[in-house]
Formats: sequence, structure tokens, C-alpha cells
Amino acid sequence: MTRLMDFPLWIVITHFLNLFLLLFLARSGLEVLSAFPKFYLSDDCPPGKEWLRLTRKVVSADAAHPWSSLDEEEAWSPVIALPGRKNLGLGRHWHFLTVQFWIVTGAVYIALLFATGYWQTLVPTSWEIFPDALRAVGTYLMLHIPAPQPGLPFNAIQQLSYFFVVFILAPLQILTGAAMSPAVLARFPRYVWLFGGRQRARSLHFLGLCAFAAFTVVHTVMVIVNGLPRLWTVIVLGHPETAPYSDRGEALIIGFAGLAGVVAASVAATVLSRRYPRAAQRMLGHIVNPMERALSRAFTSRQRYAWADISPYHRVNGYPPPDKRYAELVAGDFTDYRLQVRGLVEYPVSLSLAELRGLGTQSQIVKHNCIQGWSAIAQWAGVPVAALMEHVRPLAGARHVAFYAFDDKAVTEGEGRSGYFYGTIPIHLAASPQTILAMEMNGKPLPIEHGAPIRLRVETQLGFKMVKWVRAIEFVDDISTIGQGQGGWREDQQFYANAAGI
Repeated sequence: MTRLMDFPLWIVITHFLNLFLLLFLARSGLEVLSAFPKFYLSDDCPPGKEWLRLTRKVVSADAAHPWSSLDEEEAWSPVIALPGRKNLGLGRHWHFLTVQFWIVTGAVYIALLFATGYWQTLVPTSWEIFPDALRAVGTYLMLHIPAPQPGLPFNAIQQLSYFFVVFILAPLQILTGAAMSPAVLARFPRYVWLFGGRQRARSLHFLGLCAFAAFTVVHTVMVIVNGLPRLWTVIVLGHPETAPYSDRGEALIIGFAGLAGVVAASVAATVLSRRYPRAAQRMLGHIVNPMERALSRAFTSRQRYAWADISPYHRVNGYPPPDKRYAELVAGDFTDYRLQVRGLVEYPVSLSLAELRGLGTQSQIVKHNCIQGWSAIAQWAGVPVAALMEHVRPLAGARHVAFYAFDDKAVTEGEGRSGYFYGTIPIHLAASPQTILAMEMNGKPLPIEHGAPIRLRVETQLGFKMVKWVRAIEFVDDISTIGQGQGGWREDQQFYANAAGI
């Protein structure tokens, strides 16, 4: 039987890596959470019905004044969030970068756990573990230290705790994270119901973060209570409990140097991300973006919700364009509207709404997943982008489709940002079965606040890719010449990833 005095080096290394990666996951996760610090039991996210709210901002579906979901965003301190202060794009970059390494570290740990036989110290082999654990808790409550399990280095409640963290909590975090991916949910809509819906999965994901934090605190306290110098040496060096006293000084230096390095890395990531956001976006994107693009390419939306599933209230992200030309079109009920389709196509066109409908329409009831975290279900009807592509015939060199909006963000959003909103998607996404130019919502003409007269719907992507108030479409071979070259207004201005399947 493996004992603490046989503490292997791979345990030391993975223990340290886990600490390092969990700190980055927690801080970047809080940055993501700050964009929508509310939790719901229903995927409709009815305003005012959250079960937990980490903000003082309260909104109502029947508020007297128009409001946007962006108004619910918080600017949390860089002390706790990475990088902090409304940096959702970079927060997501750090989160998805870290999670890849965390999963790899966990996989290596599990493999070595079973390859070396060390699993026997974590996996209970008798139901007696439960009454033993209760007795151990009682012993702690009487301010005594319980005896370890026979042949093991720790007591029953410790063994159950380690088993729970390794084999239940960590996998649950990965599975609930996947349950928030629009690409996964679009391809496998039933998957999310393993957790009771996307919002319950999001809530479980947050509770998992809280559980990891609580475990870390309690685990640290237990190390201190059970003999800090001795156990510190074991944890840091992997030396036996009977190692020479002189080893403790070495362990103290190495251990605190390692902790200082973790803190320094976390601080450096924050400072550099805030000071050089574009460089951080590009550097992190080299690792993160391939995963997002793979999901976007591999998964095709297969959503088929029922009318009964439609959300009573559907949030809006952003305010309608104040553009004079747009106001004139609204006043004329869009009778003078023309959709300009140009670029690398055989037949550039200028289409009225009636002419666009003449290409053929389809209807779909799907779930909208906002990058902030909220969701809602609605029916959308419009023209498949694939049908438009058949009409204009993109040239062989066309690799991306750009959608330009009437929305001048310098006016509607401000915060030091400017430029008309635009977005791009790869041409293979444009041809997907449930990618449409929506002109109706829930059986009625598309409302102004939701993007009238036309908004893009790409059901494997997050909501910010679904450009509202579309005025023109362009087929291009390269997105680097549009805007600031990142593939979209939010990618340019807020450092989002261009692929948005997670």
C-alpha cells in the first residue's frame, strides 16, 4: 500500500501545477462572471428572478426606460479578476487557455494515479468509509485530530474529500463548462438537460468554483493543523516524513519561492493584459482560437425547440442605431431598404426585403447564447444565407463573409470606442443549415431592438457574432483589411476571439 512516506515526485509537480492553473482559472472565471453576475434556474433568465445576484443592479422586464444587457455588466477589480475592469474578451482568452493545460494536467495525474497504484489512497474500497468519515468529523469538532485510516496517510473524511475533488468535482467542472458552449448545445441540444438546462449548468459551474475555493482553504488549514513544517516538506520535496530536519529549510525556501512565482505570474498576466491588450489577444489567441474554430467547423446546429419553449422575455444587447438614414427607413416601414451584397461574388445585388424573401425562407426555434452568460429561446424566420450565396455565387477566393450594421458604436456604446459595428464569419458557417438572415421573431416582424429589418443568426456561435441592423454584406478573401483587422467590431475594440463556439 502506498503511504505518504512514499510521496512520488509526479504528485509534487501536478500538485503545484494544479495550484497555479486553478488560480488563473478562478480569476479569469470571475472576469467572465462579471459580465453577467446573476444566476438563474431557467434558461429564459427572467429579469428579477435570479436565485443569486452578485451585483446591486436590478432590472425589470417592464421597466419604464429601455435597457440593454450591457447595463448589467460589472467592472470588478483586477485584484480578483483577470484582467479586471470589463475585459470580458481577454478574460475568456485566459480562461480557455488555462483550462486546456488544466485538463492535460488532470489527465496525466489520473493516468499516473492508476499506473502507480496510488489510486488506492484516494478511492474508497469499503462502505465503512462513510461512518468512519462521520466519526472523523466529530473528532475534529472536539478539536482533536482523527487517526488515519489503516494503511493510509490520512483519515476517512480526508480520503472522501480527495476522492470527491479528483473524480467528481473536477469532471463536473469540465462537463458543465461544455454545457455552456453554443456549438455543443446547437449540435447536441439534449446534452444540457443532463444538468437541467444551460443556466443550471452555469450555476453548477459557479458552485464548483466555490467548492474548489472552500477545499483549498480547508486543505491548507488541515496542513497547518496536522504539522506544517513536516507536511510542508513532504508536499514540496516529496521527502519521507522521517527526512532530516535540515530538509525543512530547503522545503521552506523552495515552497515559498514557488508560491511567490505563482503570485508573480498572476500579477504579470494582469498588468501585461491591461497594458498591452492587443498583444495579449494575439498571443493567447494562437492557442485558444484553434479550439474554438474546431468546434465551430465540426458542429452543425440541430436545434428544434417547440413553441412552448419560447422565452416570455428575450434580453437585448445594445441600443438601436441613431443613424439618420436608419431613422428614415424605420419611418418608412423599411419600404426603401436595400441590402447591398458585394465583394467576391459573380452577381453583386441590391435587394429589397421582398426580393430577399423571394429567395426562400425558413423558420427555426433556437436558443440564443450571449457571451455575457444569459440565454433565451425564440423563433426566428428569414432567408438562409446559403440561399443568398446560391443567388450571388461567391468566387473561389471568397473565404469570409462580412456583415455591416447601421450601428455607430461611438454613439450607442461609447466608453472610448468608436466605429460602425460589423462582424465576419467563415464562409462554411455562412452555408450552415441554420444560418439565416432573420426578418421575423416569434411570428412577427423583427422588432427594432432585435435588429430590424435584418439580423444574422448563426446558431453555433455566441450572440455577438449575430450582427443586428444589417445594411450590407461583403464576401472577402481576408478579414485583416476590415476595421482593425481582427474580424469584428468587438474583436477589434474589446479583444474578443473571432471564433465564438465556446
